[in-house]
Amino acid sequence: MTEHGLDRRTRLRELLIVFGTLGVIGFGGPAAHIALMRREVVARRRWLTDAQLVDLIGITNLIPGPNSTEMAMHVGRLRAGGIGLVVAGLAFIVPAVAIVLALAWAYVTFGETPAAQALLYGIKPVIVAIVAAALFAFARSTLTSLLRVAVAAAAGLLWIAGVNELALLAGGAIVVAVIRLGTGHPWAAIGLVLPATAAVASVNLFTLGAVFLKAGALLYGSGYVLLAFLRGDLVDRLGWLTDAQLLDAVAIGQVTPGPLFTTATFIGYVLAGVPGALVATVAIFAPAFVFVALIGPIAERIRDRPLTAALLDGVNAAALGLMAAVSVQLGVSAVRDPLTVALLVGSGTLLIWGRVPSVALVAIGAGVGLAASAAGIGP
Repeated sequence: MTEHGLDRRTRLRELLIVFGTLGVIGFGGPAAHIALMRREVVARRRWLTDAQLVDLIGITNLIPGPNSTEMAMHVGRLRAGGIGLVVAGLAFIVPAVAIVLALAWAYVTFGETPAAQALLYGIKPVIVAIVAAALFAFARSTLTSLLRVAVAAAAGLLWIAGVNELALLAGGAIVVAVIRLGTGHPWAAIGLVLPATAAVASVNLFTLGAVFLKAGALLYGSGYVLLAFLRGDLVDRLGWLTDAQLLDAVAIGQVTPGPLFTTATFIGYVLAGVPGALVATVAIFAPAFVFVALIGPIAERIRDRPLTAALLDGVNAAALGLMAAVSVQLGVSAVRDPLTVALLVGSGTLLIWGRVPSVALVAIGAGVGLAASAAGIGP
């Protein structure tokens, strides 16, 4: 066995461990996932620099699909090539899919979604601290001019005001490029919408796969965008789900770790059992593997050209502004009493100390949440 083979095998094992763990503890949505990734791949293992990771954030925001999952794939590709892309992506997805599948079984069997409020009560303040630490590190390496600071601040405020996030990313890119290079080249992302097909009388796996393949290939934006996208097909056009069932599915995706796109797993199981869950999951995530494989090699050359580098800097600044706005919203909902304030401050202190792994912090938060609920203190 060659030394190169040993090195590749070691790297793949590391990717499996890192992203498999993040798939289990990754509560809080894409901003939290990226912060957890930063703690593992930049702060602890030094696979990438903050600047490199921020570039990946900017690039990932420009393609459809689940952003944090695509970030895992990018890191895997840089670490161990094409097979690393696949291993990191699957390692991040599979644990979340398994958890959601178990909850879907409970939902179908018992008629309700199992409560997760106690866990989230303790975990959310920890996640807020981790996101804040990541944002501070990203800002130091990325927001190195007043222009970028202004773009980040404007993007965050406009997103809170309701402006579309893709428009803000494109606007940030154009502003930085025009001011830095004095060029007025048009640059925008164009979304396509596939025509609707005729409704079918009953659930079948081919149509189910087509619905989720379309979602994975075309969807930009938050979980609320996913909700609207799936409602058009599954509730209005096909009549397979009720609004209440769809809201339950999205709620499960939000309160479980890993990517929100595992909502597809839940819906697939509710509609067609385990085969439906597998078809829906594969269909919604498959485009992300293709997009990252195609854009990854191109992304590495973006920094070599003044125009594309300026555009990327603008996207990065806007993306950090959006991440900050999301984290503020998460903080408002998570830190609401003395115990959650203590969890936030304690987690922040341990992060500054730098020797406590993310999984331990999340586990501590979960334990505190369960204990508080048992004592009648929590939610």
